[in-house]
Amino acid sequence: MKEFIIKPGHLSRIELWAGTTIYVFAVFFLVTTTSPAEERHYFDKAHIAFDFFDNYLFPQLATYTAVYLTFLLLNFRVVPALVRKENILLNTFIIAGLLMLLGLCLGIVGTYSRAYLFGVYPKEDDFNAYIFNLSYRDAFSILFMFGVYSMIKYSSVYLLSNSEAISSKFSIITRDALIAFILWMISVFILLLGDLDSELVICWVVLIPFAILFYCYSCYKLLPVAFGKKRPFMAYLLKSLLLMALAFIPIAAIILLFTNDEEVGFGGSFFNAAFQLLITAPMSWVLYKRRLQGNQEINVLQKALGKSNANLDFLRSQINPHFLFNALNTIYATAINEKAERTSEAVEKLGEMMRFMLHENVQDKISLAREIEYLNNYIGLQKLRTEHNPVLTIEAHIEQNLDPHYIAPMLLIPFVENAFKHGISFRENSLIRIVLEVKDKTLNFDVYNSKHEKPEHDPEKNKSGIGLNNVKQRLQLLYPGRHELTIRETGKEFFIHLTVQLS
Repeated sequence: MKEFIIKPGHLSRIELWAGTTIYVFAVFFLVTTTSPAEERHYFDKAHIAFDFFDNYLFPQLATYTAVYLTFLLLNFRVVPALVRKENILLNTFIIAGLLMLLGLCLGIVGTYSRAYLFGVYPKEDDFNAYIFNLSYRDAFSILFMFGVYSMIKYSSVYLLSNSEAISSKFSIITRDALIAFILWMISVFILLLGDLDSELVICWVVLIPFAILFYCYSCYKLLPVAFGKKRPFMAYLLKSLLLMALAFIPIAAIILLFTNDEEVGFGGSFFNAAFQLLITAPMSWVLYKRRLQGNQEINVLQKALGKSNANLDFLRSQINPHFLFNALNTIYATAINEKAERTSEAVEKLGEMMRFMLHENVQDKISLAREIEYLNNYIGLQKLRTEHNPVLTIEAHIEQNLDPHYIAPMLLIPFVENAFKHGISFRENSLIRIVLEVKDKTLNFDVYNSKHEKPEHDPEKNKSGIGLNNVKQRLQLLYPGRHELTIRETGKEFFIHLTVQLS
C-alpha cells in the first residue's frame, strides 16, 4: 500500500487493468449470450418482433463501450487534473459535455433496446421524451458513481499517506481505524451499486461507523483503564455494556430518521449493540493486546540497539585496546624502576580505566562502586594533568561504599568528561564541582563547570561530541520513567542534575 501511495502510477495501472478486464468480460458474456429471455419476454408481451442484434447485442455493446470510455477519460484525465487544481473551468466543461454525450448515447441505444415501449405511447415524440429523460438520469447516476469512486480513492490515499500525522495529532485515531474506515467506504460504494434492500444498507451505514468509533474509544480510554484492574476483561466488558446501553436510544433514533419504522429502528439498534459486544469488543481486546506486545518488543529492540550504538561509540575511540593495555603495563613497570611516582600513578589509573572498558563496559549492569571507581580514576588523571594550574579548582564529593547498588556502565562519565572538556582554562579562573550521593535507592549526581570560549584555531571549537547525546539516549532506553535529567547552561556556566532510580 505504501508503494501505491509513493508511486501513484502503480495504482493507475491496477485501475486500468481492472477496468479493462471488467469491460472485456462484460463484452465476452454479452456476445456468448444466445437468448436473452427477459428482453425477449418484454417484446413478446408488447407483440413486437425481437431482433437479437438490433434490440440487444448492439445496444448493450454500445452502452458498455460508452461507460468504459467515460471511465477512462474521467479517471485518468479529468479527475486528476481537478485534484491538482489544473484547468478547473475546462475540465468542468468536459464533465458537462460527457454528461450530454453519455445521455445522448444511452438515449439512442434505448430507442432500440426499449422499443417494446413504443406501443405504450400514442406519439413517437412522447416515447422519445421518456427514453431520453431516462437516459440522462442514468448518465447522471453513472457520473455520480464515478465521482463517489474518485472521492473514496483519493481520500483513502490521503488518509493512508498521512496516517502517522493524523494519529500523532489525534491520539484517539489509530491506523487500524483509518483502514477500517476506508474499507467501510468501499463497502458502501459496492452496496450502492447493487440493488439491495434499503433497510440493510441503512443498518450497514450506521453499524460500521459506530464499530470504528467504539474501537477507537476502547483503545484510547476503555482498554488502558481496564488493564489496570484485577480482572481487566470483565471490567472492559462491563464498561462496553454500559456504553451500548447509553447508545441504544440514539442509534435507534438515527435509523428512524431514514426508515420511519420503529420496528426497524429498535431492531437495528439491538442488532448494533449485539454486534459491538460480540464482535467489535473482543476484536478490540485482541488487537490492543497485540499492539502492547508489539510495543514491548520494539522497546526491547530499541534498548538493545541503543546499547549497541553506545558501545560502538566507545569502541570507535579505542585502537587495539589490548595492545595499549599491555604497553601501559610495561611503561608502569619502567616508571616504578626509575622511581617516577607521578608517572606510575598516572599509568596505574589509566590502566584501571582501560581494564574497566575492556571487561565491564560490555555488561548490562555493574555495581555502582565500580562505576565510581572509574570516575575517581578519571578525575585523578585530570588532577595530575592540571595540578600545577593555580586558576583551576576541582572539587569532587563522591559517596563511597555503594556495593549493593547497580547501574548501567559508563552512564555518568560523559557528564564529567564534558565538564573537563569545556570547563578548563589555563588563563582564566576555572571551577569543576562533582557531587554524587545515594538516598533510598535514588542516585543524585551533580556536575558543575565554568565555561570558556575556545580559541578560533581549536579544532574542537564547533564540535559538540557524541557523549551527552549518547547518554541522553541511553537514559531514555534503560531508565524510562525512572530518571530525571536537568541541564542548565549560560554563557559562563554549565550545570547538570541527574537522578536515577537504582536497582
